[in-house]
Amino acid sequence: MQRATGFTLIEVLVTVAIVAILAAIAIPNYTDYVKRGKLTEATSTLLSMRTKMEQYFQDNRSYTTPGAPVLAPCVAGSSVPIPALKYFNITCPVLTPTTYTIQADGTDPTLVGITYTIDQGNVRATQVTAGSPMDQSGYTPNNNCWTVRKGGQC
Repeated sequence: MQRATGFTLIEVLVTVAIVAILAAIAIPNYTDYVKRGKLTEATSTLLSMRTKMEQYFQDNRSYTTPGAPVLAPCVAGSSVPIPALKYFNITCPVLTPTTYTIQADGTDPTLVGITYTIDQGNVRATQVTAGSPMDQSGYTPNNNCWTVRKGGQC
């Protein structure tokens, strides 16, 4: 007499259950990993812009020099324009002769609601809009650093 070969229904159900449990853990972690990868676009650009602003200040002793042949990186028409990014919008909401603030606002649908800032004193801050996708993902504001992980981790 020959034995039947193949899988029993119980074996198939156990395998499906194990795959479902692994997927329930892996998919949210992968999504957060991709999101953290997008955040580096803002942080690296803000640091680059800060370096350019400090170089400009060293040459001109001011962050804004009206009538200068070369304008500060945050000024429209500058020879060092504000970069256009894929996931963030860079602006300079504060620009005076002695101070500046550079800001990166999330424009990607998964990053809406997060804002990174840096100023002339290298003070880095993160704002998260309440109810935004970033707030619902577990990212929190921090006035002392850039939040790059859930729970306000810097």
